[in-house]
Amino acid sequence: MSSAGMETGDHVILAGIFGAIIGLAMGLLGAGGSILAIPALVYGVGQPFQVAIPTSLAVVAISSLGGLLPRQRRAQVQWRVALVFGAAGAPATFAGAALARLIPQRWLLLSFAALMVVVAVRMLRGRDEGGGACRTGEGGINWRSCLPKAVATGAGVGVLTGLFGVGGGFVIVPALSLLLGLEAQQAVATSLIIVLLNSVAGFSAHAGTTHFNYAVLLVFAAAALVVSILAARLATRLPSKTVKQWFAYVVLAVAAGIATTALLNPAALG
Repeated sequence: MSSAGMETGDHVILAGIFGAIIGLAMGLLGAGGSILAIPALVYGVGQPFQVAIPTSLAVVAISSLGGLLPRQRRAQVQWRVALVFGAAGAPATFAGAALARLIPQRWLLLSFAALMVVVAVRMLRGRDEGGGACRTGEGGINWRSCLPKAVATGAGVGVLTGLFGVGGGFVIVPALSLLLGLEAQQAVATSLIIVLLNSVAGFSAHAGTTHFNYAVLLVFAAAALVVSILAARLATRLPSKTVKQWFAYVVLAVAAGIATTALLNPAALG
């Protein structure tokens, strides 16, 4: 076997290992679990950041679809809300993808590290309670006053998706709860539709300009999906608060490592 073939084989094996780790995080945590996909692909599998972004988006899309199926059967998805957020977010992913191509990889990674810190802090603070600011007295949604906020939030999440290759569930879920007053399970189920739409759009925005290893993508995504489904069953037996806290500490440590590498050893970024 040629050295190139051996190197590709090694990358595929690493993709399976790190995909399983990401699947474990996504299954245990749900929203926010995919934030480690980019570091795993860049530092674990050895992909350039610009290649890791569409690979991560494919993983996020497949995982969100896997998480959506059982929830959709229980009629937890608020389709009108999902379509409003998705209609605003999907086009914005193309703007995020275009912006990502203009920013040097060092600064892109530093910005991603800052985003990771935000996610970790949100997890440590605990779940946001629904405020129902846009709820009407009859339990509906006052779209006249809240549509601009919903569109702006959806577009903002779309930019993050295209820019960093993240699903944005850590922003969408609290936004749906606080802004539109959705119940916790409704917010999670609806966010999966929004994440799916944004991830597919973001992948499309990057795929035409990026050459990446489809074997690595498929193995990483398959491992993440299978393990996330298994881990979701385990999640019901573990204390959610403790799991989120420990994961937040891991995210903070990884963010510190990314920032240190980007600042002190940019040559290692590939």
